[in-house]
Amino acid sequence: MHLPYSGLLPFSQGPPDFIFWNWLAKTDSALSPPALRVAPFCRELSSSRADTMSGSKGVVVLAYSGGLDTSCILVWLKEQGYEVIAYMADIGQEENFEEARIKALSLGAKKVYIEDVRREFVEEFIWPAVQANAIYEDRYLLGTSLARPCIARKQIEIAQEAGAQYVSHGATGKGNDQVRFELTYYALCPQIKVIAPWRMAEFYTRFQGRSDLMEYAKKHGIPVPVTPSNPWSMDENIMHISYEGGILEDPKNQAPPGLYTKTSDPAMSPNTPDVLEIEFKKGVPIGVRNVMDGTGSHSALELFVYLNEIAGKHGVGRIDIVENRFIGMKSRGIYETPAGTLLRQAHLDVEAFTMDREVRKIKQGLAGKFAELVYNGRSRNARLATLEISKRP
Repeated sequence: MHLPYSGLLPFSQGPPDFIFWNWLAKTDSALSPPALRVAPFCRELSSSRADTMSGSKGVVVLAYSGGLDTSCILVWLKEQGYEVIAYMADIGQEENFEEARIKALSLGAKKVYIEDVRREFVEEFIWPAVQANAIYEDRYLLGTSLARPCIARKQIEIAQEAGAQYVSHGATGKGNDQVRFELTYYALCPQIKVIAPWRMAEFYTRFQGRSDLMEYAKKHGIPVPVTPSNPWSMDENIMHISYEGGILEDPKNQAPPGLYTKTSDPAMSPNTPDVLEIEFKKGVPIGVRNVMDGTGSHSALELFVYLNEIAGKHGVGRIDIVENRFIGMKSRGIYETPAGTLLRQAHLDVEAFTMDREVRKIKQGLAGKFAELVYNGRSRNARLATLEISKRP
């Protein structure tokens, strides 16, 4: 299943003065091949109804992480009268999925789905970004921006399978992720109903900080971390890991020692180099060989994991930036993107050999637009269909 191309219509929802964008799916778009059109099941959702015999408001598929926020949201949704299906995506993060599954069931989840989406994330989301040389505001390689549509797409598939009328997520009302999740939901299934607790007054007035969530967790028997959490938030997938919030919000605060997990300190990296040969076909990496020891890979997922290991060992891929969010706020983020950084540089070298200067100038502009659309959650916007034609070497 793939997301359809679509246009954009504005609608307001949540806190005042906040504008979201609702996707209007175009099933008759000339830009949209048949495989990308809206799935028929979406039209059936409008006639779905809650189980009035049991008193349930309906079934909701929750994007669940196992952390404090989404665990509280799971219990809160049940408190509101919904049947909750918890969904976790294995997108390359370090996670004890079995422990999280047991936790979700103990909190009352009707069912738990744990889906391995790593390979499709690499092949269908990361590779197009590599082809496009996509980079946001000259620095950010879109690790989270690319992951959210991949997660949301599988969530809609589960909603189809389970006959759920609702989907839900734990993204806040000030971040980019709410937009990325919801534009994907509506692009794939315009009739789906979204429950976004952090934009609902009855939720965000009740939970105004971590202490409120902790109190709620204790009251409802939700397991809470026994060790102090880091004074910043982290988000990880196979492409990158991000650190933001907390003490990192002040740009004067340097990254604390021990923060980085995917990359070695360059000062402590090996003095012996690794020399890599990377083979591309139509802008997509199809093989890597380490000249020094003969190791390598020709499988997309294994290739990316291998490059993460080699580049990370040499301290490649660290950045500390301030970026402009979709909603207009500035945000400081620290990122580690070892394989993504290496592949972008390698692909630029390929284009140096294969493109004339005028074509490269055009593509540089298109790469910026591609990155902007992906960053802002519009990864299946109709304009991207046009860019697809122009991004390959």
